[in-house]
Amino acid sequence: MLLLAFDTASPAISVAVHDGTEIVGTAHGEGAMAHGELLAPAIATALGEAGATMSDLTDVAVGVGPGPFTGLRVGVVSALTLAQTLGLTAHGVCSLDVLALEAHERFDDDFVVATDARRKEVYWGRYAATGERMIGPAVDHPETVAELGLPVVGRGARLYADRLPWVEQDLLDPSSATLARAVVGGRATEIPLEPLYLRRPDATPQVAAKPA
Repeated sequence: MLLLAFDTASPAISVAVHDGTEIVGTAHGEGAMAHGELLAPAIATALGEAGATMSDLTDVAVGVGPGPFTGLRVGVVSALTLAQTLGLTAHGVCSLDVLALEAHERFDDDFVVATDARRKEVYWGRYAATGERMIGPAVDHPETVAELGLPVVGRGARLYADRLPWVEQDLLDPSSATLARAVVGGRATEIPLEPLYLRRPDATPQVAAKPA
């Protein structure tokens, strides 16, 4: 088995290669509007570190969001294209779940994962201490999430730390290494390989006015 995992649902781009036993290659980048330019080089870097090529891959896993339209679409479309052209087994996982799998061992009770949804909102999910998602994914204003009265991790929590009970940790964005380990270990709740936008994209086509 050789699994390529990546996530583009946040400003950070994370790529990892897992050989069925351990992580053998990683790459990272950040650029809120440059996912299309950064993903392919990051994949090449991670594969190079693993001493592998595209033809060696057997599986591809991707975080399907929720996330902003453009970045999320880059990751999901790339995973679909690789799966179809190389005959790979594809795995889709909610990006919030990946963050929760990193965080859950630090909590004894329910907690919230929140990422930046722009428009002064956050994407969020409520999780049990086991890492199991109980509510969400959803998109709301920070004040709505704060009403839960639960500790919150993730970039969205840091961004709105004045309104959310942010747990100040290093858990900001989904990690592809965690995604890969979860898929290989059977700990990931897999969902269809379709982007979780949760709302319409910021850019909409212009509709010409009808002549009078």
